[in-house]
Amino acid sequence: MTITYAWFLAKWAKRLSWKECAEAFNTKWDTVYRSVMMAVDWGLAHRVLDNVGAIGIDEICWKKIGPKFLTLVYQIDGDCKRLLWIGKDRTKQTLIDFFNEFGPERSSKLKFVLTDMWKPYLDVVAKMAGQAINILDRFHIMCHMNKAIDKVRATEVKTLKAKGKEPVLTHSRWCLLKRSENRTEKQTIKLQELLAINLKTIKAFLLKEDFQSFWSYKSAGWAGKFLDDWCKRTMRSRIDPMKKVARMLRSHRGLILN
Repeated sequence: MTITYAWFLAKWAKRLSWKECAEAFNTKWDTVYRSVMMAVDWGLAHRVLDNVGAIGIDEICWKKIGPKFLTLVYQIDGDCKRLLWIGKDRTKQTLIDFFNEFGPERSSKLKFVLTDMWKPYLDVVAKMAGQAINILDRFHIMCHMNKAIDKVRATEVKTLKAKGKEPVLTHSRWCLLKRSENRTEKQTIKLQELLAINLKTIKAFLLKEDFQSFWSYKSAGWAGKFLDDWCKRTMRSRIDPMKKVARMLRSHRGLILN
């Protein structure tokens, strides 16, 4: 296999699965695999990491049995977004391994680190890149709210059924959890019908929708005031899953305001 042909296959392997690439060009899967490995090895040997100022840390679940998670670290600077590193499992040591490989000099130049609220991540970032501003990811914060709403909805569905009342919350999950721009016309109509009913699920939904205003603030002072007021109102709501979210936000107040 010539080097030119290997680069040709590696390029097509970005668009097709390795099996489809092998079938399309009448070669073996192993040949495509070796071509991709050659391209990856070349890229790792020639990549420049001295310009990394912002990174994002997350995990993915990649299998059902055994160690389920992989830890991923991305560069998320405005002019360059790329995957930097993959580590097995989702542990404190896994992230420490990244910073050790990345090096203390590069770590000291990081300005921003984006993470979720998992404490081991926060502890490692504080220790290995303490000068960087640790920002909590909006997606993960809203995920906690959606899980709380779903828990309230599931409990209320059982309560209405036990009381023999009309199952108004049936098939309402996604119209409550989706963002407004992603709802279908049918889901929008369903949501409008639910808003006219006095249910805990709807109160939880309205608290979540109200919180969306937080992301529009540009002053940390005003954002902090809004966050404190929202948490105070939520703690008075008597909706336990949402109160749990409010307590979590209070405990991470500084990082959220970043």
